Amino acid sequence: QVQLVESGGGLVQAGGSLRLSCVASGLTFSMYSMGWFRQAPGKEREFAAAISRSGGSTSYADSVKGRFTISRDNAKKMVYLQMNSLKEEDTAAYYCAADLPSTALTTSPLGYDFWGQGTQVTVSS
Repeated sequence: QVQLVESGGGLVQAGGSLRLSCVASGLTFSMYSMGWFRQAPGKEREFAAAISRSGGSTSYADSVKGRFTISRDNAKKMVYLQMNSLKEEDTAAYYCAADLPSTALTTSPLGYDFWGQGTQVTVSS
């Protein structure tokens, strides 16, 4: 079956950096666009970043643009989220997701077919 497993979360001070990783199995990874979403307690899941099948196109939420970078390695079936200049408001559970795309990169969680279990990122002041 399809599995997406995130790692790399943790506790970091504001201004610091973390790199999240997500490894996929059970799917033809190169056929899927990949996204990173996040969800803080009491809030809805929100889009952070997405990357096309080839890695040639990316999309970012305004709140993370210029600070976060999404990338992928199709040979390793992995997607990454490099997070720099972290802020307290970045604290959330981060989820990777896979989308078998028909059109442009999807920013809605409803457009994604498979999800990981999440990894917690906590940014302290």
